[in-house]
Amino acid sequence: MIKMIRIAAVVTFIGFAFIACNSFQYRETNRFYKKQARQLSKQIKEQPYPIEVANVPQWVGTTNFDLRKPNFVIIHHTAQNSCEQTLRTFTLERTKVSAHYVICKDGSVHHMLNDYLRAWHGGVAKWGNNTDINSSSIGIEIDNNGYEPFEPNQISSLLVLLTNLKDKYKIPTENFVGHGDIAPGRKVDPNINFPWKTLAENGFGVWYNPTDSISAHQNLNVPQALALFGYDIKDTTASILAFKRHFRQDSTKFMTDADKSVLLQLVQRKLSGK
Repeated sequence: MIKMIRIAAVVTFIGFAFIACNSFQYRETNRFYKKQARQLSKQIKEQPYPIEVANVPQWVGTTNFDLRKPNFVIIHHTAQNSCEQTLRTFTLERTKVSAHYVICKDGSVHHMLNDYLRAWHGGVAKWGNNTDINSSSIGIEIDNNGYEPFEPNQISSLLVLLTNLKDKYKIPTENFVGHGDIAPGRKVDPNINFPWKTLAENGFGVWYNPTDSISAHQNLNVPQALALFGYDIKDTTASILAFKRHFRQDSTKFMTDADKSVLLQLVQRKLSGK
């Protein structure tokens, strides 16, 4: 009798495990991910071919190469109402959007795409001379509807993640920016509540010394300074708003003397490499 009870218990356990595995919401999209990865790996394995116009009979493969690695981190807010909603969005082919990481309100982190693969998170964007941000960056989405404060657990997890990414890929400190920075006028995330100062204090992004006063800001050419820093100034007002959201937590479009002083300080630090 005891033996039969044990067998029944084992069968029940296996049954529950089977149901759990088969009820996983993203089972099919994970399978699609693996299929896509296999197809891309085939492309990577393809050997170079002789260029006919050069009249070279066969290819000669170099022995010195590795994978291209990310050089930027772009931070977003999801502009949705839950982490689950964002995961759903990123697993529907028709949305054509994705990110490498999603950070939920409880601090849990979903790694949705291999860091070496190109996510579709930046869209039409520009930072400095870089006009293909997706090809050189890692996208991080933080669960936030765009109007609320960020949860402490989210920021704690973000700092741990950024530490790992910076160390692993040697990403420059100044290359941690927001979606609103690279797409002014089109995007505003990660919104005015995002703690950029906290990130900068931990080595992710640049900041300024609030006690420094630079009198030269009176003759500052604001659009030129914004462009030197990295902003796309095709729409000057939009780039000013992006700058002020990030560094002043301000949503006004007018540059005060204090704003100009901060911008000049940031440009000088960038040009000096500090």
